[in-house]
Amino acid sequence: MFIDTEKWQEIFRTLGQHKLRTALTAFGVFWGIFMLTVLLGAGKGLENGVTNGFPRVSNFINIWSQGTTQVPYQGMPIGREILFDPGDAAAIVKNVNSVSLVKGQNSIGIWGGTPPYTVYKSKNGAFAVQGGFANIEGIQALRIIKGRSINAFDEQQRRKVVLIGQRVVEQLFSKDEDALGKDITINGISFTVIGVFESLQRGNEQQQEERIYLPNDTLRYAFNQIGWVDNLIVVPKPGVHARVAEEEAKKYLAEIHKVSPDDKGVLDSFNLQDEYDKVQGLFLGITVFSWVVAIGTIFAGAVGVGNIMLIVVKERTREIGLRKALGATPASIIAMIMQESLLITAVAGYAGLVVGALTIEAVAKMLEASGGNSGFFSNPEVDFQTALMALAVLIAAGVLASLLPAAKAAAVNPIVALQDE
Repeated sequence: MFIDTEKWQEIFRTLGQHKLRTALTAFGVFWGIFMLTVLLGAGKGLENGVTNGFPRVSNFINIWSQGTTQVPYQGMPIGREILFDPGDAAAIVKNVNSVSLVKGQNSIGIWGGTPPYTVYKSKNGAFAVQGGFANIEGIQALRIIKGRSINAFDEQQRRKVVLIGQRVVEQLFSKDEDALGKDITINGISFTVIGVFESLQRGNEQQQEERIYLPNDTLRYAFNQIGWVDNLIVVPKPGVHARVAEEEAKKYLAEIHKVSPDDKGVLDSFNLQDEYDKVQGLFLGITVFSWVVAIGTIFAGAVGVGNIMLIVVKERTREIGLRKALGATPASIIAMIMQESLLITAVAGYAGLVVGALTIEAVAKMLEASGGNSGFFSNPEVDFQTALMALAVLIAAGVLASLLPAAKAAAVNPIVALQDE
């Protein structure tokens, strides 16, 4: 490809004659791209920090019975206490089309009551116990750091195995002792430790890590809770919003337990997807705000570039007139002015993009060195798609900055220009 070196030398010479003016103008574009990169990277870090605290299954529903009936229904009196049957989970999956998975969950020492007494050799503690199932870590926002989680065979065979929190390990075991495979007793019943977890929740880590999970049916049979389940964990089918599954599952439970549709205080629920959607909406707003602020700054820089190019055109009026008198076409004049403008915006913008990305990378390295996250801020990053979008904004800014000066240069009258002092 042929490169017109003389033209580029001329462009550099022209810009070099006003170094300070060119540098100050380019800084506006640099700062806009830098701000965009840093704001988007910081927003992504905040989003990662918050969403990391969400369970990996971010659309589950928790349904429980919270009181007695207050409305008579189908011949049933008021004041009935509604307890979920162990068979309710399978019945919901079979009869509610929007639901893909339902698990019953029991507990000891979580919803009131005294946590059971847990002993290992000479050490002991009182820890809440909760029923678990396969993929419980995805529901409860846990990370398995040693061993394994509860699996389907543990559930089916009612194995006496437990998954324990990191703080349980610290209180029951010596510093260098491996908890895996050890037997602990909960209220006098022996269980084998199969895994150790840490909590991913923000602000609730300590309470979560002082918890013990065991297969829910094991808990029910070992601690005399055979006839009921405390609450139900419901996961909707793919593509179904949790709100739909929540309403349909509660409606079905009300029907089989003969609870009036008007009795609103009996069945309660928590829908995680609604909370997750709110968080995603918040970060979408942060992203839009970042783009608006940064693009405004970039276009302010582009206005500066346009102004300097207008001055350049004014200073070079005689030169442009002479070029046109010697046969230069308006297109070649426009191309000359646009090249100068695009050069300023491209160099300044690319520098801003690189410096911004390096800044975000440096922050990410510091966070990684300190453990990978800092509260609600984790792993800031700028993805390739964002870089391409920033590049598109940069090119648009360069083109807009050059339009008016280029049009003014192309409209120069050679005769008038040659008479210009």
